[in-house]
Amino acid sequence: MKKLNKYIGLAAVVASTLFACNPLQLDEIIDPNNPSVESVSNNASNEQIQFLLTGLEARHRGYVTNVSQAWNTFGREIWYLNGSDPRFQTDWLGQAGRVPDRSYFGFGATGGGSWAAPFQAIKQADVLINAANNAATLNETSKRAVAGFAKTIKGYQFMIPANFVYQNGIRIDIADPLNPGPFVSYDEALNHIRTILDEADQDLVAAGGGNFPLRLTAGFNGFNTNAGIRQINRAITARLNAYRKDWNGVLTALEASFMNLNGNLNAGPAHPYGAPPDIFNPLFYVPNAILNTMVVVHPSVIRDATPGDLRVTNKFFERTNPPITVSTDFGTLEGRFQDRRWPLNTSSIPFIRNEELILLKAEAHANLGQTAQAIEAINIIRNAANIGAYTGATTQAALIDEILYQRRYSLWAEPWGHRWIDARRYDKLNEIDTSFDGGTVFTQFPHPQSELNWDAYVNR
Repeated sequence: MKKLNKYIGLAAVVASTLFACNPLQLDEIIDPNNPSVESVSNNASNEQIQFLLTGLEARHRGYVTNVSQAWNTFGREIWYLNGSDPRFQTDWLGQAGRVPDRSYFGFGATGGGSWAAPFQAIKQADVLINAANNAATLNETSKRAVAGFAKTIKGYQFMIPANFVYQNGIRIDIADPLNPGPFVSYDEALNHIRTILDEADQDLVAAGGGNFPLRLTAGFNGFNTNAGIRQINRAITARLNAYRKDWNGVLTALEASFMNLNGNLNAGPAHPYGAPPDIFNPLFYVPNAILNTMVVVHPSVIRDATPGDLRVTNKFFERTNPPITVSTDFGTLEGRFQDRRWPLNTSSIPFIRNEELILLKAEAHANLGQTAQAIEAINIIRNAANIGAYTGATTQAALIDEILYQRRYSLWAEPWGHRWIDARRYDKLNEIDTSFDGGTVFTQFPHPQSELNWDAYVNR
């Protein structure tokens, strides 16, 4: 695992030119430290394919820092307080009428982890699939297993830019970086992702139930068989189907996932981190450290918590050192509570967990009018949090509000921006409290400026 970053370089030419800010970057530059894409496209060795796979795992976590800090700020799960640059507060919180534009602060010239990094992972997955398919050293079942894994990651990664720009749409045809396809609608993008994930599922079924043919990092411990990867695939598909409002599809996917109503709520795959030459957990902060930059718990999360909720005591702690404070256009923002989820700077970060799957089950049943099943799933989460069984109204609207509330605390500040997306899905963005920072809750983002540069260059 400590060598994870070493293998990112494979397919770097293809990945880095996609959506490049400067058209001059389209010229191929030979990297003396890494194999070229061509060298692994035909009869790659097992070692080269392994490097591609490990590189894909590394690229798979490329979104974590930016999405965790930014999207969770949009949903007011956190503040990312940065005393060195006030734009992390003023711009991300939409203070003084600031609205997202094509060069919006904090996403880099190409959109950073919310835009460019997912497409780099997608291209890495494509190179891996092509290399495996053309490798004489892999048998047919191994090729199908590798393709199933790569397409599962590919589907997950496509969901990131799709939810970032939302109704502005994304490109789904990116096979040729020099001639990408047009932007398609959000719904069309989600349907395309469903096709990718279903193809992955078919590949994994065809590969059989044996061990996965290549080495996976510790993030996939417990899932390093073809059947285990398929369970992850179906879990991701359940999340996707909730966005598609395909509630029967959510339940069908969950049945084939790793969901366990009686199991560990934290069970699931994760992004691994380690000491150099790997990278440290980007969400870890030393407890009570006096820093100029830190993620802090949004005050409304503490205010709105149910008394006795174990999720509050397990995830947050009140600083004994002075609060983290930053001055903004609105006034001083004060972070009194810190994230306690990561005991070490090498702790892994889950990217989908059993707790989310149980809440997806509750949500699907509620939307299908299956009240008893919805409450049963809700109570698994409530009882685990030590707040007792649900006794509220049983109308569909009341159950959805309850589920969204439980998702707010169960999935707090996970690297996906769940609350921002959830509020948008149910037309509740106006219910997110901005009174603490005087800002605005954004609905979506425009395409980065680099997209205009790209089209201008390709169509010149």
